[in-house]
Amino acid sequence: MSEDARRRPDGRQPDGRGGSGAPRSGSGRSGGTPRSGGAPRSAAPASGRPPGWRPRRTSGDPARGVAFDVLRQVDASDAYANLVLPGLLRERGLDGRDAAFATELTYGTLRGRGRYDAVLERCTRGRPLAELDPPVLDVLRLGTHQLLAMRVPSHAAVSETVSLTRDRIGTGASAFVNAVLRAVAAKEPEAWLTEIADAADPAGTDEVARLSVLESHPAWITRALRGALLGMGRPASELADLLRADNANPDVTLVARPGLVTPAELAAEARSLGAEPVPGRWAPTALVLPGGDPGSLPAVRHARAGVQDEGSQLVALALAAAPVLPDGADPADGRWLDLCAGPGGKAALLGALAAERGATLVANEVAPHRARLVRQSVAALPRDVVDVRTGDGREIGETEPGRYDRVLVDAPCTGLGALRRRPEARWRRQPGDLAALGTLQRALLAAAVDATRSGGVVAYVTCSPHPAETTLVVQDVLRRRDDVELLDAVAVLQEVAREEVPGLSGPMVQLWPHLHGTDAMFLALLRKR
Repeated sequence: MSEDARRRPDGRQPDGRGGSGAPRSGSGRSGGTPRSGGAPRSAAPASGRPPGWRPRRTSGDPARGVAFDVLRQVDASDAYANLVLPGLLRERGLDGRDAAFATELTYGTLRGRGRYDAVLERCTRGRPLAELDPPVLDVLRLGTHQLLAMRVPSHAAVSETVSLTRDRIGTGASAFVNAVLRAVAAKEPEAWLTEIADAADPAGTDEVARLSVLESHPAWITRALRGALLGMGRPASELADLLRADNANPDVTLVARPGLVTPAELAAEARSLGAEPVPGRWAPTALVLPGGDPGSLPAVRHARAGVQDEGSQLVALALAAAPVLPDGADPADGRWLDLCAGPGGKAALLGALAAERGATLVANEVAPHRARLVRQSVAALPRDVVDVRTGDGREIGETEPGRYDRVLVDAPCTGLGALRRRPEARWRRQPGDLAALGTLQRALLAAAVDATRSGGVVAYVTCSPHPAETTLVVQDVLRRRDDVELLDAVAVLQEVAREEVPGLSGPMVQLWPHLHGTDAMFLALLRKR
């Protein structure tokens, strides 16, 4: 028996996983000859296929193949890994340890891209990474993550990645990948971290540069997060913890939609499938699932429950709890609006709360495909409670002035508060995005105020802590209008939370991954005078 087929003392195979050690088979596709090396292939006829062409049978590890295919879709199609990966796992029949390995390899590589690129630049013998074919660079990142951050023996990480390269890209590229990864493996992870940190900050005075490369964030995002901490009264010394929290695997958090399923009933479903959930710390509707596929739960399949971050649940609960005027049992408190409802998580929670009170919800979404997702999210609610519409939210203030009692503006934003869930966003976003988004955010908030009746409440929400998308937007709208006032959102949120949420200074709410274990959700509550 070869060394690569023997179990290690910890029970794992040399490729980093448990199992029988039997060879794995999987599907794959071949690619063109990379610029990174190798002889060109013979020219194909006009059909694009040479004579006698047959699909290549692949014999590589299917888990690594899935991770590679997700990275290619993220790079080539601007896809999101959290939307692509589950479908590929089902399509390839991966579950258990293989699915967990593919998931860690995918997300870990995306999160660590900046750090790994800094290492790879020192191992390509002076060849700039920008000159490599994107598939080659992706496979190098996958191999580097295994070498520096996973429990995969070096020889297995290199050999398996080289096999993946040969299978998916070409023989010439595999020789190049082998040489680069052997150079990466020549140093311990700690030595690489010291080297790339010292190179980024040789004088030892630029914390942003050092943390950006060590914690794998673009420098402009690191600076923005530092400013966000300071702007909300947090010390700059928390920056490193915030960046590390962005690189941690987030918990799978479920929402038990009121009136449709209770947290206890949802927990019983999870236990019947072998999971042992625990209540969320902050939201009374939240349940944390330690493992397993949430889509296998009947309540999730039938939209009585859903996957939703606790921060997202809290801001929706706060809007529903904010006092409208006149207070008390006011029959006018019956028309609610979600101005930017896609993909529908907050709309489903608000709709469930509205149904319990005899209110109705209009869920508006500008993109038809996202409106379809909203309809799926609210499918368990009575049809006369939620009206899903497709339209431009900026126009509702003119077409329906003063109509609604509670309005949610979950504004399109950079998503910098959810980098742990969508790690590719940190490499996709640019500082220039802020200007266009800021104009849209102000227009949507102004339209929401126009659509709100006197005494009604507007919740302005973003999944970003960047001041240009949060406090500055709210303050700008407040300066331009005399018909709206700022409420104490912290006080309202504390009322709906299961226990006191620490670190909130008010009147606006900013949640943090490193403090609260949630996405960095922002909430401001405004009342129409």
